[in-house]
Amino acid sequence: MEIHELVIEMKLLERRLTLYEEKYGVLSEDFYAALTSGKLARYDEFDETRADFSRWKGIYETWSRRKQTYAAQLGQRELSETLRFQPAY
Repeated sequence: MEIHELVIEMKLLERRLTLYEEKYGVLSEDFYAALTSGKLARYDEFDETRADFSRWKGIYETWSRRKQTYAAQLGQRELSETLRFQPAY
């Protein structure tokens, strides 16, 4: 996947993460840390929350992988070579 495609996908994922962050009042990074350390187990009994948390976790993990790929690709080349220049008409 090209860098510009990663940027577009990460921004789309961030929009989806924002919906959960606004709904539950915490940032995705903090949610993910709490979830993976077992601190949110008491919410497993609620169907809606369990489903939301599962989706939120998946979106966050996908975003995180894309961000790692972006950083790795960007580290292999100069930023000036990566910029997509589109002239103004």
